[in-house]
Amino acid sequence: MYIHVFMFPTSSTIIQQVEEKSNRGLALMCYYYFDFNNIAKQGIRGLLTSLLSQLCAKSDPCHHIISDLYSENHAGSQQPGNDALIECLEKMLRLEQQPTKYIILDALDECPCTSGFPTPREEVLDLLEDLVGLNLQDLRICVTSRPEIDISNVLDPVAPLNMSLHDEAGQRQDILDYIKNVVHSDRRMRRWRPEDKQLVIDVLSAKADGM
Repeated sequence: MYIHVFMFPTSSTIIQQVEEKSNRGLALMCYYYFDFNNIAKQGIRGLLTSLLSQLCAKSDPCHHIISDLYSENHAGSQQPGNDALIECLEKMLRLEQQPTKYIILDALDECPCTSGFPTPREEVLDLLEDLVGLNLQDLRICVTSRPEIDISNVLDPVAPLNMSLHDEAGQRQDILDYIKNVVHSDRRMRRWRPEDKQLVIDVLSAKADGM
């Protein structure tokens, strides 16, 4: 089992590579984005239901497991608890004779850590620790996040690969180039004075802070 942590939300290249494997039948990929604009996608419930849905859509054995859960909950007339969903997910991940399973969690730092006990982020981190503890050889987990202390404290000890792009010069230059392109191509901004354009570039680049 491998868990990779990238302390910067940049997953497109990873997704593309895993999708190529998936298209050849060599992988089962689940992708989840913690969207700060959508409360339903900020906690463990949304994460679990998404992972289960993606797995059962791509694998008949996984579909059978979710069907059993559906039956156990009176044909969907009642909602299973998070523990039942976690148990269902673990059953799917333990299935043998399946392609390597990839779980990609994007922007974990957007999962809230300021309210609730445990907080939504703590619940997700606990889940990740549990999945790592399964010691499954055919499971790969990739997490992207800003370098938040609580996330690092939990994942650093269990992640064989931890790559920080936060302070990379190339990353900062890409962001600067993008901001310049937007400022100079936007129809309304074209009429601005050069010094005003430069002020916008400078402020946005400073506030981006690697994002």
